[in-house]
Amino acid sequence: MNAPLPEIINQHLIDPEICIRCNTCEDTCPVDAITHDSRNYVVDASICNLCMACVPPCPTGSIDNWRKVIRVEAYSVQEQLGWDVLPEQKDVAAGDLTVASGTEAAGAAPEALASGQIAAYAASGSTAVGTPVAPVHTVAGATVPPWSAAHPYVNLYGPRNPVTATVAGNFRVTELGTDSDTHHIVLDFGALPFPVLEGQSLGILPPGTDAQGRAHHARQYSIASPRDGERAGYNNVSLTVKRVLEDHQGQPVRGVASNYLCDLKKGDTVQVIGPFGSSFLMPNHNGSNIIMVCTGTGSAPMRAMTERRRRQRGRGEDGQLMLFFGARTQQELPYFGPLGNLPRDFIDIEFAYSRTPGKPRRYVQDAMRERAADVAALLRDANTCLYVCGLKGMEQGVLEALSEIGQSQGLDWPALHETMKREGRLHFETY
Repeated sequence: MNAPLPEIINQHLIDPEICIRCNTCEDTCPVDAITHDSRNYVVDASICNLCMACVPPCPTGSIDNWRKVIRVEAYSVQEQLGWDVLPEQKDVAAGDLTVASGTEAAGAAPEALASGQIAAYAASGSTAVGTPVAPVHTVAGATVPPWSAAHPYVNLYGPRNPVTATVAGNFRVTELGTDSDTHHIVLDFGALPFPVLEGQSLGILPPGTDAQGRAHHARQYSIASPRDGERAGYNNVSLTVKRVLEDHQGQPVRGVASNYLCDLKKGDTVQVIGPFGSSFLMPNHNGSNIIMVCTGTGSAPMRAMTERRRRQRGRGEDGQLMLFFGARTQQELPYFGPLGNLPRDFIDIEFAYSRTPGKPRRYVQDAMRERAADVAALLRDANTCLYVCGLKGMEQGVLEALSEIGQSQGLDWPALHETMKREGRLHFETY
């Protein structure tokens, strides 16, 4: 009697050369199949059920990689953590192997589908062989842009062909004497094209190597300038970068890229990759309203959107702007001075400070609740888009505030939430 043939699987892998370590895939995965160390993000083949929830939100496409392997020879998590490049496809004689199917980790991947079709594939609830997959994880925000957003360019430059930018300016935008050393850094690309839209990001390649002697991987930063440049008509962009001197547990650590960037001088050169991002984009049609909720350096894309609207005011892209901006103190809030100079009839701003001496802690979600009637009035308008950017911890608080606003103002928030996601009008970018 013939022995059973070995099974072939389509193993889901992440390209370490392209990945910008933004954590979107790990946050999105509904079965916790994706993990990471200080170097790489990887997929555990013994857990992955090929639901595709992680593929559409990835800003770089690094998540959309597959290799045919024999099940018992699948690449382990430890192997993947040590990669600098993806392995080539091994010779696997498909005619001699059994293709695994169903909802197991070895289910047949939809390799015949182009990247743009994967979202539709995931939504269909079936695999390539017609077997149901696990439900796609319900993410808080949209994975598609607003209908009127301009077309973005992505991945023009990668780690193998970065573009060189020159530092045109480096300015501190928080007050001296505070723990938050945040800089506004302008990078000029000269004659080399680097087209961006508000809401996109780029990657910085810090010089040097890590403890293992490998080149540092790229760090991602949101772009803080509008599409026509920090200085209108110039081929440059700006970033909002906070110097990292401690980790999330408060232990001393010197952030590789943030300290490198904050220490740059005018005339220095930087290696840049990108741009990235195809969904966290602003609407461009007249009458479109934008609610922005951010903390700290999460203000970068909001600054870009606000400046775009300021420059386009009266030129066919008008709509209401409302900003909820949080920091520990006023002194630690980036761009406080320039924001204070914007006219009230152009943008409605609410600041929230959580560490002002002698005052109760107030967060952006508290400010949103206090302005519930005004927030609800904008949410009732189908032309309103809402953007949230900042630390991961704020995401749940903002969602709870929106739910409470819906209850107090007679809005069916669960239904509106789904509608705004489907229409590309609710976006989260948290880290």
